[in-house]
Amino acid sequence: MPIKIPDSLPARHILEGENVFVIGESRAMHQDIRPLRILILNLMPLKIATETHLLRTLSNSPLQVEVEFLMTSSHVSKNTSRDHLISFYQVFDDVKTKKYDGLIITGAPVELLEFEEVNYWEEIKQIMDWSKTNVTSTFHICWGAQAGLYHHYGINKYHLNKKMFGVFKHTVEVPEEPLMRGFNDVFSAPHSRHTEVRKDEILACDDLILLSESEDAGVYIVMSKDRRHIFVTGHSEYDPYTLKEEYERDLAKGLKIDMPINYFKDNDATKQPEVTWRSHASLLFSNWLNYYVYQATPFLLDEIK
Repeated sequence: MPIKIPDSLPARHILEGENVFVIGESRAMHQDIRPLRILILNLMPLKIATETHLLRTLSNSPLQVEVEFLMTSSHVSKNTSRDHLISFYQVFDDVKTKKYDGLIITGAPVELLEFEEVNYWEEIKQIMDWSKTNVTSTFHICWGAQAGLYHHYGINKYHLNKKMFGVFKHTVEVPEEPLMRGFNDVFSAPHSRHTEVRKDEILACDDLILLSESEDAGVYIVMSKDRRHIFVTGHSEYDPYTLKEEYERDLAKGLKIDMPINYFKDNDATKQPEVTWRSHASLLFSNWLNYYVYQATPFLLDEIK
């Protein structure tokens, strides 16, 4: 089944070139089914790239998905054109009376700041509180996961001695949970972050379940016991070259940055990256859409509570 996006969204042409099944709004209007309505709060600076990453992973589902994009009004992106934002994004005032089947909150390049120091923190808190009554399930990514764990459950984040950067092996801790259905016992996922949440604090919280962790990268997937919040500390949605682009960007800036671990073939930065996480990413998002959104959401969105 297709993913429904605006006719003129730039990601559409990229995805169609990859044979991803997408349909425009005009065609979707003639299909007599109710698509899942997913709202993406995109906090990443390169918004078009993040749109493409997420739409690619959301498309691997038998469900029709209708996507809307949300940005903060308290912070203006400097890396995405104003025309693009005006054309494809809403702010919270535009959506606060609506209900959605699912919400995705992305990462953000603010993890070295305390949460309260982020200039849009109050707005993020407002959106997360709103999601409790207006969204069936929320999927938090990287900084978005740390922010959600902190706001909803008081879980702290801690600075790492150096950036967690590369592709790491993870284990499945609760194989019977539907989110992990179809996962290998050991699977790979990318990380790119300077902070972490700690296992002992997750396990000490009665309202949380640790679903996956890594010996090297630590806590990976956490879920609330009511199944309405998923927290993923890595970037399973990343495309093959995202870590490479981040590495080369930091080198060009003269920043101290190690080569991403387990990413380039033979750990040689002159060689191409090896993608070892694509199937896991597809499963993670399709399982979320099926078991925690589609199977849980009411047919009439107004009945979400």
